[in-house]
Amino acid sequence: MSKLQKPDKVFLENTNPAYALATGRANIGNFRESFFFNQPDYRHRVEYPAKDDFPIDGKYTFETGGKSKNNRQIYSLPDAYIAADDIEYGFDNKIPLWMFGFLY
Repeated sequence: MSKLQKPDKVFLENTNPAYALATGRANIGNFRESFFFNQPDYRHRVEYPAKDDFPIDGKYTFETGGKSKNNRQIYSLPDAYIAADDIEYGFDNKIPLWMFGFLY
């Protein structure tokens, strides 16, 4: 319950209002995380991230980032993947972030 009283992050349903609410330059990392959180949440259980990772259905772990995001944060986790922005196709355990839009 204490996490809900003063959350570290707020994930909007739609990332577009964040541009209007942002003071100064918008945070691209927050947009990536908001988009990712919203897409699988339609049919899967996305848990509140303990760190920067998103546990899904209690089995898979996803980390969001740009095309240069590496495996450092998830290398020891089973069934862990990177949802990477600014890439056209996936490789190894990197999946393009835009592909999660097909889940909705």
